[in-house]
Amino acid sequence: MEIYQLRTFLAVARCQHLTRASEQLHVSQPAVSKHIKALEEELGLSLFERTPAGVFLTKSGKEIFHLAEVTLSSAMALTNKAAQLRGEVAGTVKLGTIVDPESLRLGEFLARMLQWHPMIEVKLKHGISGEIAQQVTAGDLDAGYYLGRVEAPGMGALELRKVVYVVIAPPSWVPQLNGATLQDLAGLPWVGPNTQSSQHRILHDLFADAGVAPPAAAIEVDQESSMISLVKSGVGLCLMREEVSRGDVDNGELVMWDGAIPLCPLSFIYLENRKTDAPIATMLHVLESMVEESVNLSVSLGAEKQEI
Repeated sequence: MEIYQLRTFLAVARCQHLTRASEQLHVSQPAVSKHIKALEEELGLSLFERTPAGVFLTKSGKEIFHLAEVTLSSAMALTNKAAQLRGEVAGTVKLGTIVDPESLRLGEFLARMLQWHPMIEVKLKHGISGEIAQQVTAGDLDAGYYLGRVEAPGMGALELRKVVYVVIAPPSWVPQLNGATLQDLAGLPWVGPNTQSSQHRILHDLFADAGVAPPAAAIEVDQESSMISLVKSGVGLCLMREEVSRGDVDNGELVMWDGAIPLCPLSFIYLENRKTDAPIATMLHVLESMVEESVNLSVSLGAEKQEI
């Protein structure tokens, strides 16, 4: 049997739910089901009873639960000891996150960290870009994610991808948006983001670069979902990630201004003088591999499109 099968077995037993177990393990639900099925086949036992209320251990599952805990603990101790003897990286890193995990590919990142560097424990703290940058500078966080241009002295950054921002409005505002300039938009009501957020900086830079005074916010909100809800209600315009608002635009609940907005970099930030610290260097290595794979995939898809 495989160690990951025991880890999955214990996670499902504790969560009593396949989806919650998959989220905890950072793998897909079909993968969790496959691990359990393979373990049951190898042991010749039915380990779980599946009910509408959840997934519960059978009598056999309860009998082997403690032994599985001991076995997994011993296996991890062996793995960690071997890593120590090889001089591999160990320890805890504090990582600041922003927006939603899917946009950051956070699950994939954590899964690779667990697979490639099992002795590193990652502790997450969620916030907004400005706060994350301040905490990295202060040493309260080892690294973090950041939306926007990284300009702070001594701050290092690995750009992960470009993010598209758009101005969204209620459908009834189409007449005001048609042919509107930034000067026109500045005179309309806005749902404003928190001053520490990426939206605030992008919005300020957008208007400042055009020589237009940034619009004053009628309401200031620090959650994207709340901002979208207020825009739908007709409170005002707002700046929003295109990937978040696209569904509502497609189904007619929102409309987009057709003006151009510069692309916003999504970066992994850290103090430059700590770049060679083992935990940070390790995270950079994992993220660089993910960026390279994304670039290669984009090139491959582009080539396929040209052939078609």
